[in-house]
Amino acid sequence: MPKNKSHSGMTKRVKVTGSGKLLRQRANRRHYAEWKSSHLMRRLSGTVEFAKNDVSRVKRLLGR
Repeated sequence: MPKNKSHSGMTKRVKVTGSGKLLRQRANRRHYAEWKSSHLMRRLSGTVEFAKNDVSRVKRLLGR
């Protein structure tokens, strides 16, 4: 059987921890930072886990 290919776009956006959790960056941080408040920019910083509903969909795209 041929090998399954993972979704290359999703592999660039997701980090898998050693325990198997899926981490992602928050949205809306990349552009137009000049007029966003520093309070908002701090809130958008860092990585967070995927929502429970999205985990199975993301794992399928990653080929896991």
